[in-house]
Amino acid sequence: MTLMEELKELLKEDARLILEGKLLKNTIVEMALKLDKDLIKLLMKNEKVKQHFFRDIDGILVFDKEKFIKFIDNKEFLPDSYTTFKNKIGLMASKEYISKSKEVVLVWPFKDCVLEGGQEKSDEKRQEIFYNEILAPDEIDRLLEPKVFTNFKRIDKYGEHEVTEIKPADNLIIKGNNLLVLYSLKKRFSGKIKLIYIDPPYNTGSDEFKYNDNFNHSTWLTFMKNRLEVAKELLKKDGAIFVQIDDNEQAYLKVLMDEIFGRENFKEDIAVMIGSESGVNAINVMRGEQLFRVKEHILYYTKNAKLHRFKPIYVRAMDYNMSYRLEVIKTPNGYQVNDVYKKLLQEMFGQDKLTGLTDEQKELFLIKFKDYCLKNAENIYALKTDIQKSGDNFKNFAKQNRKKGIVEEYTTSDGRVILVYKGGMLTPLSQRIVVENGKKYYGKLISDFWWDIGATPSSEGGVNLKGGKKAEKMIKRIIELTTEPGDIVLDFFMGTGTTCAVAHKMGRQYIGIEQLDYGENDALIRLKKVINGDSTGISKEVGWNGGGDFVYMELKKLNEVFVEKIRNAKTSKELLSIWDEMKQNGFLSYRINPVTFDKNRKDFEALKLEEQKRLLIEMLDKNELYVNLSEIDDIQYQVSEEDKKLNKQFYEGRF
Repeated sequence: MTLMEELKELLKEDARLILEGKLLKNTIVEMALKLDKDLIKLLMKNEKVKQHFFRDIDGILVFDKEKFIKFIDNKEFLPDSYTTFKNKIGLMASKEYISKSKEVVLVWPFKDCVLEGGQEKSDEKRQEIFYNEILAPDEIDRLLEPKVFTNFKRIDKYGEHEVTEIKPADNLIIKGNNLLVLYSLKKRFSGKIKLIYIDPPYNTGSDEFKYNDNFNHSTWLTFMKNRLEVAKELLKKDGAIFVQIDDNEQAYLKVLMDEIFGRENFKEDIAVMIGSESGVNAINVMRGEQLFRVKEHILYYTKNAKLHRFKPIYVRAMDYNMSYRLEVIKTPNGYQVNDVYKKLLQEMFGQDKLTGLTDEQKELFLIKFKDYCLKNAENIYALKTDIQKSGDNFKNFAKQNRKKGIVEEYTTSDGRVILVYKGGMLTPLSQRIVVENGKKYYGKLISDFWWDIGATPSSEGGVNLKGGKKAEKMIKRIIELTTEPGDIVLDFFMGTGTTCAVAHKMGRQYIGIEQLDYGENDALIRLKKVINGDSTGISKEVGWNGGGDFVYMELKKLNEVFVEKIRNAKTSKELLSIWDEMKQNGFLSYRINPVTFDKNRKDFEALKLEEQKRLLIEMLDKNELYVNLSEIDDIQYQVSEEDKKLNKQFYEGRF
C-alpha cells in the first residue's frame, strides 16, 4: 500500500473523521491545527505514517503539522467529483499550500489577493449562487482598469430622459460590481468624496455570506479590504467613512480598518440601539444562553484626523436637564427673571419644594414643568457658574455683576451677546432643542451611544423589507455631522437606497452603487418617489417637497452576461448550451482548454447542478467581466457613439 492509501485507512478508524462513509478533509485539517491528541496517537500507530510525519529531535518525537496538512490538502488526497473534473481540465491554479488557520490578525490567507464576486440576497439564497473566486496578483491584469458605462438615463419628476451630457454636480446611481465601479470612479472622484457610509454584508454565518472551507472570516476580510482600500483613495483629505456592522465581525473589521486608515485616524465606535429587550429571543435570555442583542456598531474613521472636524450637533436626550429652569424675559426696564420650578410649585401646591408631595403629585409637577420649559424654550436658561475657562475680561465683568442681582449683557470680541447673571453665564435652552415629527425635546451634545434610532419604520421610503433597512434618521445624523450642502456622499452597498434618498432630501450630491435588483423595493423606485415628494422618513423634518434629478448608468457587461445566464439556468442542458456559447463568444481562463472539457462532458454532466454552475463561472476570465475603457473603440464591443461621448465626459471631466 502507498502512504496515501495507508493514511486513508488509518484515519477511518476515528469516527469523528467520517460522515456517511467518507473521510472529512476539513475536519482532519482542523484537528491537526489543534494538535488533537487522539489524532496524533492514531497517526503514531502506523510506522510508515509515523516516519513520514514525525521528526525525532533528541529522542523526542515532534509532529510535523505543516507537512501533514500540506499532504492532506494536496488535490490528489480525497478528491471529490468536482475537484477531479477540475483536475482533468486543468483548472487547478496552484499546488501551493495556504495555511488554513482561522485566526484573524493583520496577516491572513488571501490578504494580498482580490475577492472578485457578486453579492446575493438572503431571500434568494436557494436559487442564486454566490461566486467568490479569489484572484492572486499574478492572475490579475486588467481587472481593476476603468470600465465602460452604458444605459445612461436622466431621471426627474417628469420621468426618464436620454442623457445628453454628464454635469459636474450630477447625482449618480450606478449598477454593477461595486469593486470594479469603485476603481472606475477613481479617475474622476479620487480625493473628492466627503463622506462614505456603507452597510456591508454582516457575515453572520448564515447563507448570505457562506464561503468554502474554513476561510469564512478571512474571505470576508479580503472582500472588505479590497473595497476599503480604494474607498480610502476616493475620500477627501478631511473626509470620513462610517461602516455599520454587528458583533460577528466588528472586532475583526476594527483591526482591518486600523491597518487601512491608520489607528490614529480612528474616531469612534458608535453603538446604535436598533431593537428592544423583548420579542422571540426572550426564551434565549431565560435559558441563560444569550443576552438580548439590541445594538449594532458604526466604525467611524477619517482619512486625516488632523484635518477632519465633525459638526457638534444636539440629539434627543433621555431626560430633561432640570438646571434649565430660569425664565428670562427682556422688558423696557431690563431683564425679568423667574424661577419656573418654584413658580409652578407655588401655583400647583402652594410651596416651592417637592418635600411632602406624593409620588403622583411629583410626577404631575415634573410633566408640567418640562412641558412649560420646552414650549417656552426661547426664554428658558440655565445658570452656568463655572467660568474658569473664560477670558479675563469676561471673568472681571462677571465678578462685578455677582452682587447686582440683575441680568447684564456682555458683548464678545466677535460680536456675540452673552447674558450674565449672579456672576455666571446664562445658557439658552433654545440652542439645545431637538425637533422630531413636530415635537420638541431637550437635546444634548451627541455621544457615541445612539439610543434613540430604533427600528426602521416598515413603510419608510415606500420600501418594505423584513429587516436590514437603515433608518433615514440615522443617515441624516451622519450626513449632518460630517458634510455641508453640495458635498459628495458615497454608498457602495446601496441596497434599497436609504443613503441616497436622505442625501437627496438634504441637498448633498451622491453616488450609489448596487449590483442587485430589489424588485418593488429597488433604489430606483425609491428615488423616483423622493423626487416626486416622498413624505416619509425625514421629509417633514427637512421640509422636503420633491424635485431634483439623478443619472442612472451601468457597467457594460462582457463575461458578466454569461455569469448571469449561468446563475439563472435551471438544468444541465441549459448550462451545456451556455458553455457552447461561451466557447464562441466568451473570454475563457487561460488555464482552460475547451477541447479537454468537451472530451470529459460526461463527467461534467455527473456533477450536481450547483457544482456545474460554480465550475462554468470559474472557467470565465474574471479580468473580462465588463468592457474596459481602453477598448471602448474596439468594434467587437459595439459601444455606441453616444456612450463614447458620455464616457469621455465622465472620465475626462470635459463639461
